[in-house]
Amino acid sequence: VQLVESGGGLVQAGDSLRLNCEASGRTFSAYALGWFRQAPGKEREFVATINYDLKTYYGDSVKDRFIISRDNAKSTVYLQMNDLKSEDTAIYFCACDVFPGPLPGRGPDRYDFWGQGTQVTVAS
Repeated sequence: VQLVESGGGLVQAGDSLRLNCEASGRTFSAYALGWFRQAPGKEREFVATINYDLKTYYGDSVKDRFIISRDNAKSTVYLQMNDLKSEDTAIYFCACDVFPGPLPGRGPDRYDFWGQGTQVTVAS
């Protein structure tokens, strides 16, 4: 599975941005797709995940501001980021768990494939 993120950039605090991640793979609809982020000097942080049954889970720092969704016909997962803050500045990674089970994981070790990342910078 190959994952390619797009949509990052430089925005102002309070702005919105949507990240996209297009995946290869024949059984995209069966995967759990997650977003993680990593700021300089910090560990990779769980942002959100969406399972094959469309159930979604969010990290505490982005709950109520970010929305994860997927379009199986386009093999694409999205991350709509609203009310962005300077602390959201990071490289954002898309990840895929090809055998997710009923509860997708929040830890990076649960995911099998990763994209190259896209930079999001929020200016205050």
